[in-house]
Amino acid sequence: MSAFKSLSTAMGKRFFRDKATLFFVFLMPLMFLVIFGLLFKGSDSNKLKIGVVGDGPVIQTLQQIGGVDPQRIDTLDAAVDKVKNGDLPAILAENGNDIQLRFAASDQTNAGLIQGLVNGVVDQMNVRATNQPPKYILAANQVEDSSLTAIQYLTPGILSWAVASAGVFGTGVSFVAWRKKKVLLRLRLAPVSPMTVLSSRIAVTLGIAIAQGVLFIGVASLPAFGLKLSGTWALSIPVFLLGMLAFCAIGLLVGAFAKTEEAATGAAQIVILPMAFLGGTFFPIDRAPGWLQTVSKIFPLRHMNDGMQDFLVRNKGVEALLVPCAVLLAFTLVVGFIATRVFRWDEG
Repeated sequence: MSAFKSLSTAMGKRFFRDKATLFFVFLMPLMFLVIFGLLFKGSDSNKLKIGVVGDGPVIQTLQQIGGVDPQRIDTLDAAVDKVKNGDLPAILAENGNDIQLRFAASDQTNAGLIQGLVNGVVDQMNVRATNQPPKYILAANQVEDSSLTAIQYLTPGILSWAVASAGVFGTGVSFVAWRKKKVLLRLRLAPVSPMTVLSSRIAVTLGIAIAQGVLFIGVASLPAFGLKLSGTWALSIPVFLLGMLAFCAIGLLVGAFAKTEEAATGAAQIVILPMAFLGGTFFPIDRAPGWLQTVSKIFPLRHMNDGMQDFLVRNKGVEALLVPCAVLLAFTLVVGFIATRVFRWDEG
């Protein structure tokens, strides 16, 4: 226990004295959380903007639809100019039974959305004009709690990324630095088991991960962001811990191959950043092409993100633990075994 305590203390001091590692582990992920949290905080940020000229049942119905931000314009010519200038994706003019939709074909995504939306509203108005009851009724509702905001989707992903960075950067860079300074060689010759060295590194990473979790959830819970945890948030703890172990194993592998601290830092970035983009940290991966979604399932960060979101956001039950925990545990065992086979105690 004395060796474990001494090694843990030394690794912890070495980690917190490295300003570059602190930046990549704490400040950079927190910066993304704050920026994206403030960026998407406004309720109108994701609304579909459309200019409206005149008044009537179609425009009145559009104004009642969630996700649409109608912007009133005085004249049709002024409205068309806004579309031409790129200020608006489309405008809708209503004068009695005359309805005109003008849109920018260059913005195909919004043009398609607006055409479908307006066509649906016009069809609804036509059915009402016949005084006949509609034959088909569509009931559409979001599956999540309507009180959820963007910060509740961003926090799990960015927190997972921060834990991954701590595991890879902290473990990889620490072991490379100790190898260069011959500390690992002296430990190898001392009456200290390799398991003690490894467990002390895991203990330090666990402490860092807990600090990250408290910091990120604390910041996201501020009134400026408004994070609200779901009822099953505690079930995210096993996913959190197994994710930490998986990235410690990757850090151990990076530390086995890298010869300098700069090389270890670069290798860690090459590993973590692609995982962050492919794992759904910054954008929902379900909007990506099918082949990219399949590729993303190879990486542990995708499963950690999904697992954290299942319990912090989606309020899923204990049965949802199986897949992310199984994948992260298997990844830890396989990569950890490979890392121990190739690990070097000295630079020879």
